[in-house]
Amino acid sequence: MDRQVDVSEVKKEEKGVERHISDIENRLWIMQMISVVLVIFIIAAIIYSFLSINGINSRLSVMQSEIKSISITAIGTSLNSTAVSNSTFGHRLTNIDVPFNTTELAAINNAPNSYFEQAGEMVFNTSAGNPFGETYSNGNYIGTVFLTKPITVTPYIVNGKPSVIYLGAISCVFCGENRWSMALALSRFGSFKKLFTGYSSFGDEDVPTIYWNKDNYTTAAGASFGNMYSSSYINFISADYDSPIVQGFQFPPSGPSYFVGLAPNSTYRNAYSLINKTGLFGGTPFTIWGSVVQSGADVIAFGTVPPGQSSSLLGISYLTHGQLLSQIANFNTTVAKEEYAGADVYIADICPAINNSAPVCSLPAIQKMEEVMGLNATK
Repeated sequence: MDRQVDVSEVKKEEKGVERHISDIENRLWIMQMISVVLVIFIIAAIIYSFLSINGINSRLSVMQSEIKSISITAIGTSLNSTAVSNSTFGHRLTNIDVPFNTTELAAINNAPNSYFEQAGEMVFNTSAGNPFGETYSNGNYIGTVFLTKPITVTPYIVNGKPSVIYLGAISCVFCGENRWSMALALSRFGSFKKLFTGYSSFGDEDVPTIYWNKDNYTTAAGASFGNMYSSSYINFISADYDSPIVQGFQFPPSGPSYFVGLAPNSTYRNAYSLINKTGLFGGTPFTIWGSVVQSGADVIAFGTVPPGQSSSLLGISYLTHGQLLSQIANFNTTVAKEEYAGADVYIADICPAINNSAPVCSLPAIQKMEEVMGLNATK
């Protein structure tokens, strides 16, 4: 009898243990589910925070790249915003990587020296009477000019010619604006066989730009090297960081080293190694014109913005390529004149490296800029 009681008690205890184990298993399962939900929630929060911060940082990075050495009168510039009206966020993904037609290419290649001279003289004769100060009134930047002695390096010589070395990003709004001045300047020493239409990153109010080559603007990040430019005076060595322009400004954290690693040949590898060695790279655009380092855009064409738009917009916002090229060809707006003035600075940078041998180097405005910036022939 005692033995039977003992067995019964044991069975009861076993059942109790089983129930206890079952309760523990249920609780563990509930805890696991809660943990999974928490992990999902934390991951979602991290992704949301990253995207928000990345978006802010992208805009800050773009704004920080605005390093200008020259800009001029922007009174009375009115923009034709018929292409995209009352828009606050860029969205164009059409007609990109399209080659300039013959007329459009001629606006760059065949720009007359008289336009460069007129724009240069405007730099030294601003209506504000204060050429080395900047004032802002009613949506206009007035009478702004900064011409200072630049930082110089030893010119990068390839095939007996000094080089213009460019490093930028297709998602960089100031690179986008600045390529117009670059192209005009380069046209004084050679010509482009092809140029391509493009835009900088979304959120930049559809700023039209030039791509030196067909660029990778919708898929994974990478780099585009090279251009279709030829000159008997200089070399043009170019590279842009490619990334989906719908994701805002992007640039590899490793900076110029990224381009050194991807360079297609020793000419490009040595060029971007030179940028690295200067220790001056702090953002895009970054150029070396012969011996002169330009760390940033040398002109920002602001102008008067359309009604209802932010006064901080670039003067070329919402213009089509055709509209801007027409202004450049006809030299009939302040924005166009600013682009020529920016080109003048680059021309004054490179002329000493070729002993002022190109016809454009003899323009009085260019010679005056060289003098003000303290540049002497280096070749």
